[in-house]
Amino acid sequence: MKPTSVGPVGCRGRVLIVDDEEVIASTLQEFLLGEGFEVAVAGDALGGLSLAESFEPDLALCDVQLPGLDGLDLLDRLLRVRPDTLVLMITAYATVENAVAAFRRGAHDYLMKPVIFEELLTKLDRLMGFRRLLLENQALRRELHAPVDLETLVGDSPPMQRVKTLIRKVGPTRSNVLITGESGTGKELVARALHATGLEPDAPFLAVNCAAIPNELLENQLFGHVRGAFTGADRDRIGLFAAAGRGTVFLDEIGELPLATQAKLLRAIEMKEVLPVGATRSVAIGARVLAATNKDLAAEVDAGTFRADLYYRLNVVAIPMPPLRDRREDIPELVPVLLARHAARMGKPAARVDNATIRRLSGAPWRGNVRELDNALERAVILSDGPVLTPADFPVELMGEPSDDRGEDSDDLRAALERFERAHVRRVLDRSGGDKREAARRLGLGLSSLYRKLDESGAGTER
Repeated sequence: MKPTSVGPVGCRGRVLIVDDEEVIASTLQEFLLGEGFEVAVAGDALGGLSLAESFEPDLALCDVQLPGLDGLDLLDRLLRVRPDTLVLMITAYATVENAVAAFRRGAHDYLMKPVIFEELLTKLDRLMGFRRLLLENQALRRELHAPVDLETLVGDSPPMQRVKTLIRKVGPTRSNVLITGESGTGKELVARALHATGLEPDAPFLAVNCAAIPNELLENQLFGHVRGAFTGADRDRIGLFAAAGRGTVFLDEIGELPLATQAKLLRAIEMKEVLPVGATRSVAIGARVLAATNKDLAAEVDAGTFRADLYYRLNVVAIPMPPLRDRREDIPELVPVLLARHAARMGKPAARVDNATIRRLSGAPWRGNVRELDNALERAVILSDGPVLTPADFPVELMGEPSDDRGEDSDDLRAALERFERAHVRRVLDRSGGDKREAARRLGLGLSSLYRKLDESGAGTER
């Protein structure tokens, strides 16, 4: 039998059938397709193993009696190839010994031929529910053990020092925190650092992007549901607030939350309880709430698109994340850290950058902040022909115009610091609209000191 794969869009699960009796395999395939499953079929063990790698089934129906490699040997190999696939063995020769052997070798259930469709469907639904629970538990464990702390917040610029100071003060509390800043500035890293320095660092940290999930699904994910609450709700499901225990729920893009869901979130925060979808009794919760947004929530309150009472509940302490353009002095420290992460993920030695590249990266606009810098470095690592990245490995529109400073390629530290200081003074003066008094205030300089530095840089001292 030639291996085949077919299925509907929005399926209930992916099922691999391995059976050498073509009529039985085709009948099972037709039935399961009609029940909303995606199905692949193979007539022998080797074909089944090949399909398992490409089809990536959630569940496999394997006949015990197969030509060549038998079903139990197939079971052993299949679980090595796809350890998260659940296996249901099918046979016409059921004995206690066969059943025990199959369970000992990793099978999850056993079914007799001729197959009764209602019994098969019941077993499949039970196994698919069990698999969903396994995957959810794995996700919770990954979140729980994610190693994140203050060390992941790279940079010692004054804006980053202020962020770290706030984290050290607020972390060891149960207070709600609102993290603000442009996209790509690292708001989730701040949330994870708050959790890691908090009172329950070993409890779960569960994150949800409020803008990425439809509202009806978001409420289900946050608050959970009870069996029978809607079509397909065949079991109770706890929401993130209950699953987090005494840990942290991080609500990213909180400004995208619809007003109706805002009201339910406010009640959860105020009453320390949630009402699962379809339930009549509330569930007590103890999770800490951290929220993040790239919007001006105060303006959203004035516009009537965000509840004022929820805003004040979330904004017990505010931590603003600075854009990368306001902490350019952190870029020389950020670059090697980000490059090391890409090297570890790609399994190759970490790339380095030359001095000219660091200077040009430090002068780039970075409208997408650290995320844009990270993406640019990843692209450069992929496209570079050598271990040292140069300006030629980056898009021209990112790197800006080359500096015309004399000695640009010098390795001398004093010269490099002088060049950086001149460039920084000019940038602050530009951001101040040419107002030297305001620029001096931002730089922490006296006005006379600013004029002296402008004279040294050749920028003029017009008053």
